[in-house]
Amino acid sequence: MEDLLKQIEQYKQEIDGFVAKAADEVEQFRIKWLGTKGLVKAVMGEMKNVPNEQKKQFGQILNEFKLFAEAKFEALQASNDVSGKSSAKVLIDQSLPGDPVSVGSRHPLSLVKNEMVSIFKRLGFVVAEGPEIEDDWHNFGAMNLPEDHPARDMQDTFYIKKPADGNGPTWLLRTHTSSVQARVMEHQKPPIRVICPGRVYRNETISARAHCFFHQVEGLYIDENVSFADLKQTLYFFVQEMFGKDVKVRFRPSYFPFTEPSAEMDISCLICEGKGCNICKHTGWVEILGSGMVHPKVLENFGIDPNKYTGFAFGMGVERITQLKYQVNDLRLYSQNDVRFLKQFTGVV
Repeated sequence: MEDLLKQIEQYKQEIDGFVAKAADEVEQFRIKWLGTKGLVKAVMGEMKNVPNEQKKQFGQILNEFKLFAEAKFEALQASNDVSGKSSAKVLIDQSLPGDPVSVGSRHPLSLVKNEMVSIFKRLGFVVAEGPEIEDDWHNFGAMNLPEDHPARDMQDTFYIKKPADGNGPTWLLRTHTSSVQARVMEHQKPPIRVICPGRVYRNETISARAHCFFHQVEGLYIDENVSFADLKQTLYFFVQEMFGKDVKVRFRPSYFPFTEPSAEMDISCLICEGKGCNICKHTGWVEILGSGMVHPKVLENFGIDPNKYTGFAFGMGVERITQLKYQVNDLRLYSQNDVRFLKQFTGVV
């Protein structure tokens, strides 16, 4: 064992006298002494030839030798300012600007929905919200849609659960935010003035003009002596605040089970300025919402006296308003999360 001890002392002297002038020399030192086939590992392998009664003493010597070589390697790294990855010192110009941080923006639907809600808040409407999974009564029955109404067909509605025995509620994904109006009337007595934004679902084929889910903003106002003129003036105010004073408006008679009389509201096409295009189907007009006076039967369903109170309701799609405001020609863009599309709205308030 004396020969091995002398060899270790020679190795220590060689290690101690080693000087590295470049990073590659530090790496050569590591390979020669601390690598998988290095001399330190070879010396440690001699432990098997040491008599059992000397193993403890000799093990301490070998361990000290290994620590000595590792300490030298760390000192060489520090003196050459390397970590085994790069040999060049990195000089940083502290006066340079930092790397730009990408900042996100609100989704265009959120921008428009917030603007719509803000406009109606100025008229005294308050926001009301409700569940997206709704029962048949609040979604259909309370809104004066009979059981044989086409809207209840599975081709139009996503049904979640229908009771097999006919007892208990039928659950579905709400087809409109009118269900929120129903819940408000169920727990609140007039005067009522609410705006109901939210996501709704229809069993429709996805295309550039339609989607299986979209967003609505619906409004409800119930009080004494509420008239159709109040409805028209409310919607006139909304359109002018959203699209500007120069937009043209027209009302067309329509039918909705929960309002009577009912009307649809058109505005002059903002994309072609009324000259005719694919969006307005070459008519110069675009339908943006449905509206009407709340049907007396709907009021009675919630214990509201139709002889004392009247009201109006309206509903519009956020996607359609966004399409006109920002001239988006494909509804699918809203839900594809394409950064190229969404970045266009950075900085839009």
